[in-house]
Amino acid sequence: MSFTGKVVIVTGAASGIGASTAKALAREGAKVVLVDKDADKLQEVAKECEHHGNKPLIITADIIKDEDVRTIVKNTINNFGQLDILVNNAGATRYSSILDENLMEHFDLLINTNLRSMVYLTHLAAPYLIKTKGNIVNLASIVALRVLLESLSAYAISKAGVAHFTRCVALDLAPYGVRVNAVAPGGTKTNILENAGLSNVEATMEVWRTKHTVLKKLSEPEEIADVIMFLASDKAKSVTGSTYVCDNGGLLT
Repeated sequence: MSFTGKVVIVTGAASGIGASTAKALAREGAKVVLVDKDADKLQEVAKECEHHGNKPLIITADIIKDEDVRTIVKNTINNFGQLDILVNNAGATRYSSILDENLMEHFDLLINTNLRSMVYLTHLAAPYLIKTKGNIVNLASIVALRVLLESLSAYAISKAGVAHFTRCVALDLAPYGVRVNAVAPGGTKTNILENAGLSNVEATMEVWRTKHTVLKKLSEPEEIADVIMFLASDKAKSVTGSTYVCDNGGLLT
């Protein structure tokens, strides 16, 4: 599965699924653009990517800021002259129910982070992807298809939007030869819950493992990266508008 000569933007590349995807792409010869607001962790990921040949482009950016999103595309094209693949991975979660006073604060944050930023970055990147007949992989979530834990309504709504956005854009870009797909992970060993300020992360993940998987396991970030790699590769050249589930059988519980 070679990505030699391909230019790939990976948002949320400083940790978790994004970091694993960036490293995997670098191993396969891609010129990777690492995007995140955590500059220190980006440097660590960049060093690992550089081990495999191509020096990645590091862009420290906050994807909810339109100016930063414009900078991502501008710097990518200025540096590499093309764009072949966009991996819209950056995201966040918060816990709140419809009764919580901070619901709208969380809702606005998650819609802006998980969905609006993706729409804008895709809008800006699309003309360059059309030129290369490239493709897009978006990160949705299993909760886009089924809500498995309480107080995740804002997150679930944003990720359901990602799944439907994927289908809509796949239809828009199909005449230009650009494929658009999504991955819907289940419970995965990343720092997203810590970043949400959740105090009982281990207990929450254990509940997910035991009650919301039939394989009784959580995914490693590298496992999700493998699915992203497949969808971004020529092996998936007949796949567009799909949301691939990787949830250890969570939908079966």
